[in-house]
Amino acid sequence: MNVRVLRIELKRSVAPWAGAVVLTAAAAFLYLVNGGWWRGTTAWTAQWTSMALWTRSLLFYLWPLAVGLGALQGLRDHRSKMTELLTSTPRPARHRAAALAGTTAITLASAFALLVLVGAVQVVAHTEYTHLGWLPISLVGALFLVAGAVLGMGAGRALPSALTPPALAMGAFVFTALMHMSLGRTETVTQEGYPSTEPNRISLLSPAVEEVRDVLVTLSASVHVGQTIWLLGMAATGFALLVATGRRARLIALTPVLAGAVLALLVLPSDPRRMYVVDEAAAELVCDGPVCVAKTHRTRLADLAGPGKEALRLLHGALGDRAPVSVRENTAVLPDGAMPQWSGKTVLFDFDDGVIAAAKGEELTRALIAKAMVPGCTPVGWSGWGNKDFARAVAVGWVLGDLRPLPGTESAGLRSEVEVKTRPVWKELTALPRAEQLSRINAMRAAALSCEGDAFEALSGGASR
Repeated sequence: MNVRVLRIELKRSVAPWAGAVVLTAAAAFLYLVNGGWWRGTTAWTAQWTSMALWTRSLLFYLWPLAVGLGALQGLRDHRSKMTELLTSTPRPARHRAAALAGTTAITLASAFALLVLVGAVQVVAHTEYTHLGWLPISLVGALFLVAGAVLGMGAGRALPSALTPPALAMGAFVFTALMHMSLGRTETVTQEGYPSTEPNRISLLSPAVEEVRDVLVTLSASVHVGQTIWLLGMAATGFALLVATGRRARLIALTPVLAGAVLALLVLPSDPRRMYVVDEAAAELVCDGPVCVAKTHRTRLADLAGPGKEALRLLHGALGDRAPVSVRENTAVLPDGAMPQWSGKTVLFDFDDGVIAAAKGEELTRALIAKAMVPGCTPVGWSGWGNKDFARAVAVGWVLGDLRPLPGTESAGLRSEVEVKTRPVWKELTALPRAEQLSRINAMRAAALSCEGDAFEALSGGASR
């Protein structure tokens, strides 16, 4: 397809509109809706992998649009009543199909590339950690749009009806929804007995990805390979339907998409932990003495090192030999519902943790002491407020000799509740002999680190306040 043919196709087809609709819808969703893609370390403009995954997640809505717009493009010859005329011309049908499909493919891929470019420009301004591991995620995303549009064109040519585009778009949307709601999910129970769901192999046939919850998580190479096989089969079927002229040829044209699905399922991993994996390079630790962060957050080490070392000094003065000796960003990625694992010798923290994220300057020292004393036993993916937060406030007050609200609890309601619950326990604890204070603190830490028992009850002498 030369430039002249491309220019003509752009003028007489819906391809430019398809690209404009995809780009406008994606930009509107990202910039007008205040979602998780704007918050924390996983913001879509914070890191390369997060940017690629968030833009891929938009395919939940964009892919059905591409399929429907492709079907509308496939109806062009039928609407103009030129089918018989075009079939009588000496130009091979595959040439006309290539011009039609190629134009739409170029505009959709360009629209998605422009969206990624907008994110990339902002990522460059927010991080010094660069890599190319995000590129396959975006390339497969663009291929999803192209393959979906070509499949829609073929279906529109094979089923020339005004109802075909909306029916295909709705069918594609239902498919993606089912992949993320029922067919693509497997119900499980964690070792701790908490119910959870995990993506299964079939879910990887969907264009969208799981919600981005950890900056260190990426898609594995086997996922990229399996999805590429599936998409090539989809595109081949769409192109074959564009050139097919009889019922038998159209039935045969379904072979590539079916074969692609079968081969893809053989390649795609069945274990969720092999679908979404830890980026080992990004998780590599960068340290300043005993304070370490993941490589992807190395620009934040300078602000963390001082408060981290000060927190270790204060903890050693309060706990002696039982005090932790290092501060490290938690790079372990656990499945939803799993119970976190803690160490008494290492202060593990997460930049997205409410206490850490709200702390600045000297308050970061208090936040790290809080994580060292009561790291928290909320299952991964869950949230809650309760006794662990009261125990954390009292423990930090005991170490520093001053009971004050922790970062993240500045609202009047939370501050009042914390004050009512913790003030009596703190006064009682500090009135005890030093040996008894240490005994209660050690009992509290044992409960908090093992996630067995109630840390606040242990701190208050076994009687819940």
